[in-house]
Amino acid sequence: MKTIPTPYLLYLGDAKDELSVKTSRGVAAWRPELCVGEYRAEGCTVTLNLPQLGFTDAVAKGAKTLVIGIANAGGLMGAQIIEDAIAALDAGLNVASGLHDRLKSHPEIVAAAERNDRKLFDIRQPPANLKVGNGEPRAGRRLLTVGSDCSVGKMYSTLALEKELRSRNINADFRATGQTGILIAQSGIPIDAVIADFISGAVEMISPAREDNGWDLIEGQGSLFHPSYAGVSLGLLHGAQADALVLCHELDRPHMRGLPGRPLPDLATCLKANLEAAKVTNPNAIAVGVCVNASRLSPEQARKACDEIEQSLGLPCQDPIAMGVNRIADRLIECFDKSVAA
Repeated sequence: MKTIPTPYLLYLGDAKDELSVKTSRGVAAWRPELCVGEYRAEGCTVTLNLPQLGFTDAVAKGAKTLVIGIANAGGLMGAQIIEDAIAALDAGLNVASGLHDRLKSHPEIVAAAERNDRKLFDIRQPPANLKVGNGEPRAGRRLLTVGSDCSVGKMYSTLALEKELRSRNINADFRATGQTGILIAQSGIPIDAVIADFISGAVEMISPAREDNGWDLIEGQGSLFHPSYAGVSLGLLHGAQADALVLCHELDRPHMRGLPGRPLPDLATCLKANLEAAKVTNPNAIAVGVCVNASRLSPEQARKACDEIEQSLGLPCQDPIAMGVNRIADRLIECFDKSVAA
């Protein structure tokens, strides 16, 4: 993927709920130094607490790219987003989008980019040179985050582990597999846009052999237990050849995302299934921790829930946002020799 010019202006459009701007929110949380401000259309009721800027003002502040960092049903742009993308291009901004509906599929957006000599970045466009995975062992160490469901914090957990390991002078690199992660890392492959036969190969591509005793920390997607997205999760497990797994889970979630009435799996069952799938390409794969999203609970309830999970699974359990991931990093290092230190 070509490098997207920074700094960013983050697009919120007319969003009414927090989840719909998860891409913009993720970039603001993990790469605030890349963000000049936010663009909010009339009727928008959410904010990232960044300076609110129009397109011309953003250019004057140094912004290079408008990031359409929203998520909606079907991943479609709609008339308002198309109109705003054209206005941004006319103001002198490049435009990047993580939606399934690609910028380059709209002639009026392409024309605006051409007349203003600006670039379009469709983040969910996988590279053309993907190969089928082969499962052959490769040098280096890898950790993959897996989930009990979709949108339970796999990206946040992976980035938190990268930050923690780097703070200990351990070579560690976040490997992005989703649109938000790609904007944060400035590299990666959008796994949910890859043809099924090439998913494991794509993961092998983003995490090639490394000889520095460091860790590739691979962002997980979906869940083996979600009827809609299990295929992506399985491809990641096979392509990652992970040495270590971290299970991610949202506490007190009422049902699988988008599937009312379907409960989340028991964590022990979920972890066992992920380990069995991981061992297809790495027979020595182990679990090193559990990351939870405890935002629905009080601090006391969250601590109690983490304690119960630890007793049940025998693994350290932390909320990466509220508690950090130091104890999970401790377990990772304990399970592998100390030569990972740089």
